[in-house]
Amino acid sequence: MGAPVHNLATKVIDAGVKKDSIVRKRHKRHMISNTFFKNYFLFSILALCFVLGLVFIFIGKTALLLFGQVSPVDFFLSFNWTPEEDAFGAAAFIVNTLSLTALTLLIAVPISIGMAVLTAEIAPQWMKTFVRPVLDLLVGIPSIVYGYLGLTVLLPFLRRVSGESLGDGLLAAALVLALMVLPTITRISDDAIVAVPRKYRDAAYALGSTRLQVIMRVVLPASSRGVISAVILGMTRAVGETMAVVMVIGNTPQLAKTLFTPTSVLTSNIVMQISNVEFESTWNYALHMMAFLLLLISFVLILIIRILGRKRRGQA
Repeated sequence: MGAPVHNLATKVIDAGVKKDSIVRKRHKRHMISNTFFKNYFLFSILALCFVLGLVFIFIGKTALLLFGQVSPVDFFLSFNWTPEEDAFGAAAFIVNTLSLTALTLLIAVPISIGMAVLTAEIAPQWMKTFVRPVLDLLVGIPSIVYGYLGLTVLLPFLRRVSGESLGDGLLAAALVLALMVLPTITRISDDAIVAVPRKYRDAAYALGSTRLQVIMRVVLPASSRGVISAVILGMTRAVGETMAVVMVIGNTPQLAKTLFTPTSVLTSNIVMQISNVEFESTWNYALHMMAFLLLLISFVLILIIRILGRKRRGQA
């Protein structure tokens, strides 16, 4: 009896030791893999920050060289852009950029929020299943496709409707940009509206509110931070868009006095002129300053989105 019991105990002990060894090896492998991926992701984040910092330094350093030859007042407040005569006033491009962005949002935001409300609150399930993938697909269409459609379809239509000889200008560019940013604003606003807790709606209905009152007084205020983030994100795309704008705005360095005046914005002026100037020239420094302004505007808008996102999570 003693020998079989001893052998059984030995086998149990050996099995336990072997199992413990396997567990230790598995734990060691997990620790190694976790350490590797932790360091890899940390390296990726640091590399991204390093590249972003280099972009800021390179663009900013080259841009600031401008003020050694042109005063900030002349650059930001003068409307005279004649580089051949050493006149580098960018006020017209700045005003045109702000006007184009404002006009784009004026067109796109009401439609986008209306579509988001329709998709999230009113539409039947089959329509939601159809509309949401279509909007996601529209977000991924290259901007040059929108520009080509604006050039071949929108501009002839605007000429016929307005009687203008060209049709280029802020209106054409704003319509193209509105079509581009509409899916982005709609989808993000849709997600923000869907994220509003159901109990808010139920409480409003229990108090006798109609569907319109629930949407306008409960759902939209509760999702306002997400909707504002969507609008700002659409604004960043409108501010930084180049190819679609170049194809329909007219590319004339002048202040847009009407919606059909061929004009130019910061992005279009940069892309049309940057390849024709010497690197170490005042003209090149002025174009880099325009790019630096766009970079700062995008950075500030994204920072606002992050701040709104943190406040929303803090209130959740």
